[in-house]
Amino acid sequence: MDPLVAAIDQGTSSTRFLVFNAKTAEVISHHQVEIKQRFPKEGWVEEDPKEIIQSVYECLERTCEKLNQLNVDLSNIKAVGVTNQRETTLVWDRETGEPLYNAIVWLDLRTQSTVERLINKTPGQNKNHLKHKTGLPISTYFSAVKLRWLLDNVEEVQQAVASGRALFGTVDSWIIWCLTGGSNGGVHCTDVSNASRTMLFNINSLDWDPELCRYFDVPMQILPEVRSSSEIYGWMKSTSLAGVPISGCLGDQSAALVGQMCFKEGQAKNTYGTGCFLLRNTGTKPVMSEHGLLTTVAYKLGKDEPACYALEGSVAIAGAVVRWLKDNMGIVQSASEIEKLAAAVGTSHGCYFVPAFSGLYAPYWEPSARGIICGLTQFTNRSHLAFAALEAVCFQTREILDAMNLDSGVPLTQLQVDGGMTSNRLLMQLQADILCVPVLRPAMAETSALGAAMAAGAAEGVDVWSLSPEDLPDVISEKYEPQINSEESEFRFARWKKAVQKAMNWETTEPCCNSNGFGKKINGAPWVVPPTPPPTRVDP
Repeated sequence: MDPLVAAIDQGTSSTRFLVFNAKTAEVISHHQVEIKQRFPKEGWVEEDPKEIIQSVYECLERTCEKLNQLNVDLSNIKAVGVTNQRETTLVWDRETGEPLYNAIVWLDLRTQSTVERLINKTPGQNKNHLKHKTGLPISTYFSAVKLRWLLDNVEEVQQAVASGRALFGTVDSWIIWCLTGGSNGGVHCTDVSNASRTMLFNINSLDWDPELCRYFDVPMQILPEVRSSSEIYGWMKSTSLAGVPISGCLGDQSAALVGQMCFKEGQAKNTYGTGCFLLRNTGTKPVMSEHGLLTTVAYKLGKDEPACYALEGSVAIAGAVVRWLKDNMGIVQSASEIEKLAAAVGTSHGCYFVPAFSGLYAPYWEPSARGIICGLTQFTNRSHLAFAALEAVCFQTREILDAMNLDSGVPLTQLQVDGGMTSNRLLMQLQADILCVPVLRPAMAETSALGAAMAAGAAEGVDVWSLSPEDLPDVISEKYEPQINSEESEFRFARWKKAVQKAMNWETTEPCCNSNGFGKKINGAPWVVPPTPPPTRVDP
C-alpha cells in the first residue's frame, strides 16, 4: 500500500484527525470532535487545555479503529503533522503537566485596556509601533498581551514562573509537548508560522526577539524552541501510533496555504472557519502592508529551506456568526439550516449585520467596535437576518481582498477558498457576486489538514511526500461565477461600509457612569509599559 501520513487539525470549534494517502492526497479516514468554548465574562473566550488534548487522543484512536475496520495496517502511517488555531495562549507546569489556567482564545478581548494603554504610550499613539519587527499591529488578537494577562492575574502562573516550572505555548506547542511525553521528556517547540503570531517573534531574524520580550516583560525561558514547519520534532510516546514521528507543524492558515498548493509568489487562498483568513504568498521577503493587512511567516518547509512570507487579511467572525445565531439566538437549529433559511428569501431586504463581536480585525484593527444589525423594518424576519449574516462574511472578505489588491498592485482574478463554511453553496455564490470575480472551491475542502500532512510527509527522515511541482496532485475545483451586475454589488458593499461605521467606537475602557453610579471598567491586565510603574490593581 502507498505510505500514509496523518494530520491533527485542532481548530477553534473542533478537533479533527485525518489520514491521507501520501501519493494521491486522498483522505483514507478521519474523525472529528467538537470543542466547547467558554465565555466566563463579557468579551472573554476560553477553552480547556485538557479537553483540547483529550479530543486529539479521541480523534486519533477513533480514526485508527476505522482504519482497522478497513483492514489498513497502521504501520503504513509514516508521520503525523499538526495544524492548529493560532494565537490561542496556554501556560502549563513542566513538572506536573497540568495547565495553569484555561487557554485564552485568539478571539478574547480581556486585554483591550492593556492594548489601549500600550498604543497610547507609543510615539504618535501608533498601533503599528512594533510592525517593523513583528509584521503585526498591537492588538488583543496576538499572544503576547494574553500571556501578559496570565502573568499579571493568575497566581499559579506567577508561582510557576518564579520556580522555573512554567512553559508557554500556542496550541501546537501544547499538543506536541503532550504527544512526545509531556512531563516525561516532552518536546517544547513551535514552528515559525505559529511563533510569528505572538508579537514576541522577529520575522526578519526568525527568532524570539529579546527587545520585544523586554517590552512585554515576558521571561524568555518559558518560550518554546522555534523550529521549521517540516522536520522531525519528536516521536509519539503512546497511543496506537507510538513511535511515529511528529514532523510537520503549521498554524491553520499557513497549513491551508500549503494545502491549496499556493507555493508561488502571488498565489492566494481564503479560509472560512470560525474566522475568515485571506493569505497571499509574497515569497522569501516580508512585504509590509499600507492598508491594514498583517505580514506573517507563511512556512519554512525544512531546516535549511528559506522562510516564505504572506500578507494576511484576518476577519474575526465568519462561521462564528452561524454558531451565534444557533446557540445564542435559537434562529437556526443546525449550522446547515442557515443556507435553507437564507435561500428562502434570497435577499437581506436592506438589513445589514456587522458581527464585530470581538471588535473589528483587518483592515480596521478597531477593538472598540461591537456587533450591530441595522436597516431593520417590520418586514424583516429571521430569514433576512440569516441572509444578512452570510452576506457579512462576504462583505468582510471583500474588504480584505480590496486591501490586498491595493498592497500588491496586481488584483486577484479569482479566489481559491476552503474551510467548513465553503460547503454552503449560497455563501459561495454570494461571495462571487460581492467580489465580482470567480470563486474556486476544491473538492477536498480540508486543506489545513492536508497542508500539515504534506509538511510532515516531506520532512527530512520521513521523505514520503514530494512537494516538487511536477509531483503535486491536480486539484479538482467547483467554480462559482458572479451572477449580478457590478453596480448592484457596489451599492450593497457601500451600504455595508456605512453599517461598519455605525459599529465603530462602541465599547471603550473610559470610565462611564452606569445605573448604580459606579464607573465601568473592562477587565484587563493592570500593566503599563515600562518605565511607568504599574498602577494599583482595581478589581472589576
